[in-house]
Amino acid sequence: MSQTTPTLHLICGKPAAGKSTLTARLGQQPRTVVIAEDDWLAMLYGDQMSTLSDYVRCAGRLRGIVKPHAIALLRAGVTVVLDFPANTLETRRWMRGIVEAAGTAHCLHLLDVPDDICKARLQARNARGDHPFAVTEAQFDRIAKHFVTPTADEGFNIVRHQPE
Repeated sequence: MSQTTPTLHLICGKPAAGKSTLTARLGQQPRTVVIAEDDWLAMLYGDQMSTLSDYVRCAGRLRGIVKPHAIALLRAGVTVVLDFPANTLETRRWMRGIVEAAGTAHCLHLLDVPDDICKARLQARNARGDHPFAVTEAQFDRIAKHFVTPTADEGFNIVRHQPE
C-alpha cells in the first residue's frame, strides 16, 4: 500500500460554480472522505432553513461538529474534501484552524466562474431538482455580495480553476 500525505481540500466558489462537482471528483481518490455541507444541512436542519440567517445559524452549528471530525480523519491518515464554501474570511479562518490543528497539507481550490455562468447553471440545477436546496437568482445575488476572493496572505495553497 502506498503512503500518501493526507490533505485537506477546501473549495471556494459562488453558488453553482461547480464546488460539488469538483469535490465529487476529488473524493474518488483512495483514502478520501467528502464531507458535504449541503447534504448534512438538508438532513439535520432542512425544515429549519428558509432564510440566509437560518443558513448561517445552522451552518455554524454544523461546523462545530465537523471540525473535530475532520481533524481526527486527517490525523488518521485520511484525505478530507470539505464541500463547504470557503467564500468568506470568517469561514476560511475556521478552515485554517483545521489545517493547523491537524498539521496537514492543504489545497484551497478557487472556482473562478463568472456570475452569468453560475446563474445559468443555477437555473438548470433548480430545474433538474437534484440539489438539496434551490437557490433563486435574488438569493444568489445576496450570497455573492459576501464572497471574498482568497489571497496569498491568508496562508493557503490556492489552485485556481476556470470554466473550460
